[in-house]
Amino acid sequence: MNAEVSRLPKSEKRFKRHRGPALLLSLSVAAALFAPARPAQAASLYGIKAVAIAASKKGAPYVYGATGPDEFDCSGLTLYAFRKAGRALPRTADAQYESTLHIPHAQRAPGDLVFFPQGGTMGHVGIYAGHDKIWHAPKPGTRVRLERIWTGTARYSRAN
Repeated sequence: MNAEVSRLPKSEKRFKRHRGPALLLSLSVAAALFAPARPAQAASLYGIKAVAIAASKKGAPYVYGATGPDEFDCSGLTLYAFRKAGRALPRTADAQYESTLHIPHAQRAPGDLVFFPQGGTMGHVGIYAGHDKIWHAPKPGTRVRLERIWTGTARYSRAN
């Protein structure tokens, strides 16, 4: 190939000498631009099961301190749903937040836990169902329901 290159005009010699690295660079850029995006970390299998379990409790009354199977408070519902799905969680919303993997809003997936800060603690928790909605036991006098997330201050975590 060197004999071939020496017979070429100077501009073509330069092109031949640099075409390997240039081709490699071009392919790398194309791969980066057109490769499928890496998906966010997948939802946990426990979480996916927990969504279905929480949904099956639709209409169960809120009772402070209740952990199921027929009455719940907010963290009692998440505790119950995840326990039935095979993953133990602590009792309170604060403890559940501290014991799970915190994730950014952009990585949330059905089955993730959604926390609502109040003061210096997590005042409420629900299970993300997708499409900006959660399954939760809202407050005394209400029942377990699917509801749109009502604030931008919610925090997310994953129970792996």
